[in-house]
Amino acid sequence: MPEVQLSVIIPVYNEEAGLAALFARIYPALDALGLRYELIFVNDGSRDRSAALLAAQFEQRPDVTRVILFNGNFGQHRAILAGFAHCRGERVVTLDADLQNPPEDIHLLLAAMDQGHDYVGSIRRQRQDAAWRHWASRAMNHLRHKLTGIVMTDQGCMLRAYGRNVVQLINQCNELNTFIPALAYQFAQHPTEVVVGHEERSAGESKYSLYSLARLNFDLITGFSLVPLQLFSMLGMAVSLLSGLLFVLLAGRRLILGPEEGGTFTLFALLFLLIGLALLGIGLLGEYVGRIYQEVRQRPRYVISAILEHQP
Repeated sequence: MPEVQLSVIIPVYNEEAGLAALFARIYPALDALGLRYELIFVNDGSRDRSAALLAAQFEQRPDVTRVILFNGNFGQHRAILAGFAHCRGERVVTLDADLQNPPEDIHLLLAAMDQGHDYVGSIRRQRQDAAWRHWASRAMNHLRHKLTGIVMTDQGCMLRAYGRNVVQLINQCNELNTFIPALAYQFAQHPTEVVVGHEERSAGESKYSLYSLARLNFDLITGFSLVPLQLFSMLGMAVSLLSGLLFVLLAGRRLILGPEEGGTFTLFALLFLLIGLALLGIGLLGEYVGRIYQEVRQRPRYVISAILEHQP
């Protein structure tokens, strides 16, 4: 069997309405590359007819199509990790199933890899998302860069290319919650970014709610940096120092000027501020402890019910 030069991994979750359009565009785009490729669809526990449509597509193109079927919903990043574990290509490209990133732009990523880069991120040109997604993405990009030092202009774009060396290193990692683009950036020797197109979703609706995006960014920050804990440690020391100075000031004032009336509401305001900071710090600590708890249980990251593939 000839060596597979390119693997394209596409997670699928309730994409029944858009799969026909995806099939109509992805195969011609990959055929035009003139490479020996495989297309790996990972069905992430879809509740609609996505699994049936993927199986039917496998019957039409069994030579280049593989389908991994999960027995439940484990999340987009774990679906990509399953694709990494089963792919055969020397180069691996990830792509969302919603066609917001045109598959015709895959050649741009491969061209960058031809120049010696082992990891190629992407920057969406003229994003078609809602305004709040623009603002949230810009804010999280800035915060992520400050906390982790990881350089990703557009962390939300999943059209990315990985060299086999990077994929193998990612496959050696066993953590349950991670952010694959950031992990790849740490392992890559020569990362870069290219500008790709961005279109409106062809059908269906986004599977990422505001809560899901917040959870994803918690995974990114807590999985790659201890800076939040260190900041709260320094904040605790600063508050303790200021509290001690305030105690000395009030004690001196009482000895010199005598007791005074009032100041109750100021005391309550200060107390509520300190309680709020304490609760925020406890919540942040809980995020790290919760992830430790998930890791020590050593439960599988995903469960595969079936793999549809052609056996040569």
